[in-house]
Amino acid sequence: MSVSPVKKPKMESVLDQLKQHTTVVADTGDFHAIEEYKPLDATTNPSLILAAAQMQSYQQLVEDAIAYGKKLGGSEDDQVTNACDKLFVLFGAEILKRIPGRVSTEVDARLSFDKEGMVKRARHFIDLYKEAGISKDRILIKLSSTWEGIQAAKILEEQHGIHCNLTLLFSFAQAVACAEAGVTLISPFVGRILDWHVANTDKKVYEPFEDPGVQSVTKIYKYYKKFGYKTIVMGASFRNTGEIKALTGCDYLTISPKLLGELSKDSSKLTPVLSVKDAQASDLEKVHLDEKTFRWLHNEDQMAVEKLSEGIRKFAADAVKLEQMIKVKLRIFYLDTQLPPKSFHMVKCEAPNKILSYKALVVCCGSYML
Repeated sequence: MSVSPVKKPKMESVLDQLKQHTTVVADTGDFHAIEEYKPLDATTNPSLILAAAQMQSYQQLVEDAIAYGKKLGGSEDDQVTNACDKLFVLFGAEILKRIPGRVSTEVDARLSFDKEGMVKRARHFIDLYKEAGISKDRILIKLSSTWEGIQAAKILEEQHGIHCNLTLLFSFAQAVACAEAGVTLISPFVGRILDWHVANTDKKVYEPFEDPGVQSVTKIYKYYKKFGYKTIVMGASFRNTGEIKALTGCDYLTISPKLLGELSKDSSKLTPVLSVKDAQASDLEKVHLDEKTFRWLHNEDQMAVEKLSEGIRKFAADAVKLEQMIKVKLRIFYLDTQLPPKSFHMVKCEAPNKILSYKALVVCCGSYML
């Protein structure tokens, strides 16, 4: 009589174990990746949207956004701005079809020091989502964690019921100011803090629990839980899965598809690290910040100052690249449908080959020279 072999129980992946202790969020504009890893929420930013918008599989969304910008009319700049805003919302709407929770849509980083401008753009995004039949409860508006961004979030939360995600957060002062403003969620960065320390100190290799980015998020989490703040802590910007494992138990973690893939293939045992009970037993003291105190404490943190300004510049640069891409496609759209509007002016093409048509200028040079 043969004996059936005993089947070994299938080990849960680290990703599945992580989901038992932490809300997992996908950090991507690629909604095909979202379908694979089944996160609760998703986050986007200008860099992620720029990357996704250049993928062939998403060209219909780009074309729809351009058609929307053209329909609204106005100057070329107006059409480009409206098309870009619509593109962010179209990506967000598609992502929401694939997740049960919320998507984060980011306000232009060039408005990072313009409180009123951020409030206006955020409300515009919410209006665009409403046009698409999507409730503001499913949207998080991402704002830079400048003083102005934090105060804009306070206005949006208190006066308009718009939930905000404060990003590019590197200092404890930023985290305290966000908590006192009552924002819905913060995204303290882990990997970029590590990057700075590797580049600016003699130490080049860090174990997960000594990683300065992990330590920063851990301190913020403990502070929030000890003093009863409702703001969600969502660790972001990871360089490796060790950082993620070291923050197991954090409210939320937003993770790139690459690292989600690594976690899904890892079957090691995961142990919770952060807990409300341990946080409440910490020796952290309460801090109160007005504007001048915030600016001074943030300024004292060289890493945070440099990484915040660098992050704003990077997101702003990618926003410009996205606008340039949309501008070229918008002009091609006009070529395919009608003569260019009066505001589009041609100049002589310096390409080596003779250009015989307006459309050929695009093909030869890759852009319009105006």
